[in-house]
Amino acid sequence: MDLSKLEEKIGYQFKDRQLAITALTHSSYANEHGRHDCEYNERMEFLGDAVLEVISSDHLYHNYPDMPEGDLSKLRASIVCEPTLWQCARDFDLPSYIRLGTGEEKTGGRQRPSVVSDAMEALIGAIYLDGGFSAAQAFVLRFVLTDIEDKKLYHDSKTTLQEILQNQGRGLPVYEIISESGPDHAKMYTAQVSARGKVLGTGEAGSKKHAQQEAAYNALVAMNKEKASHII
Repeated sequence: MDLSKLEEKIGYQFKDRQLAITALTHSSYANEHGRHDCEYNERMEFLGDAVLEVISSDHLYHNYPDMPEGDLSKLRASIVCEPTLWQCARDFDLPSYIRLGTGEEKTGGRQRPSVVSDAMEALIGAIYLDGGFSAAQAFVLRFVLTDIEDKKLYHDSKTTLQEILQNQGRGLPVYEIISESGPDHAKMYTAQVSARGKVLGTGEAGSKKHAQQEAAYNALVAMNKEKASHII
């Protein structure tokens, strides 16, 4: 596996590249190539999840000094949830580097949020093992702890959007799948959300559910920007 391009994208060069390879190896790949001969990323994901929680907790604690514990917990959950990590990983094309088994590949695993977010956490674990806490922190600050005001909307964006529209008296959101692309084993869906005939946002993902969530998130971001422009 050529890791040079990935290292260039993330701004980190591994001293022990086997750690990165393990982080990018899904259990389906290991099953096909013999688990005893091929280490996969589940243990590293466990470690990365813990490292990510410490880094994000530290960041939020120091940058939101007036926020109570309950709100800090909700904000952290939004930042480290599966859809958010999936989106962060796609920003530097992490899915292209994941090693998958043939079956997982054919069923669209490369774009599956659970697979990609697990690999993202495993990569954080690998960087931590290779370069220590400061290296992992630099990676998380660059690729995860950005646009926090937008990312806090991502945790169940559909529910958040519905609540906002109802509070504003704009009715319920309506979701439609407006297009499908790609082969059957790796379909990509484009969803559109509207309210009372007005399109609010669109989103694309490897499942209808996540495409709708993406559409709701993009609608929320657009509504926030519109609100901010009126204030200015």
